[in-house]
Amino acid sequence: MMTELDVLDVERRLSPQVIGHKLYHHQSLPSTMDEARRLAEAGASEGIVVVAEDQTKGRGRFDRQWISPVGVNLAFSTLFRPEISQLPFINMAAALAVCDAFCDLTGRSPEIKWPNDVRIGGKKLSGILMETEVKGGEVVHAVLGIGLNVNLDPRGYPVIEEVATSFFHETGLRFDRADALCAVLQHLDEYYSDIKAGKSLTKLWAGRMETLGRLIQVRWKDDVIEGVAQSVDDQGNLILKKPDGSSIKVVAGEVTLQV
Repeated sequence: MMTELDVLDVERRLSPQVIGHKLYHHQSLPSTMDEARRLAEAGASEGIVVVAEDQTKGRGRFDRQWISPVGVNLAFSTLFRPEISQLPFINMAAALAVCDAFCDLTGRSPEIKWPNDVRIGGKKLSGILMETEVKGGEVVHAVLGIGLNVNLDPRGYPVIEEVATSFFHETGLRFDRADALCAVLQHLDEYYSDIKAGKSLTKLWAGRMETLGRLIQVRWKDDVIEGVAQSVDDQGNLILKKPDGSSIKVVAGEVTLQV
């Protein structure tokens, strides 16, 4: 069921914050990531949020298509201008903010699949993507994209039916998308304030992670590494113990949990 997003209500609720103080709402865009980057290059202040009801070229990690019917879910991107040392924590903040928002609205606690998928019962609730421009060792801007399944019924989409979930699918209830968007951005603003104050989010983020202690496979390009996910370091990299007893640091890749 398609619902209207009350943009004025969202802006009113988020006006005191850094994150979400200005909302750019579009019926259709190729990508909220690309539009936020364009605004960044035009001098937009950090914290602006670009929301689109429809993305004709929306993408997730590894350039995967993000399926999101018009007026059902949320697809938005936020502009940050952090210090380079703060970058790893922004991904963590996004995953934690989605977890907190879902808990606020449903009373249930999702888990994080490394590095930043938010899942419930092994099914994906939210995908997160960050793209950064760095010059001369300094961050010019970072754009964080979040796709959040709010009122999606995955049963209507065979390609994602077995792997996706939503607020609606988990509770049987329809949710006001403005409430979901505000909840995520309010928590994101709080976490970003912590980051700017020099706090690490690693321990809190790792505490929500379903990946740790599990036998996993990590795929990166043509390489596949298997082992037990032991821990994460303060930069968010995964520490994997291989079958031969050695340990390796995994910076990026696609994780598959082994049964």
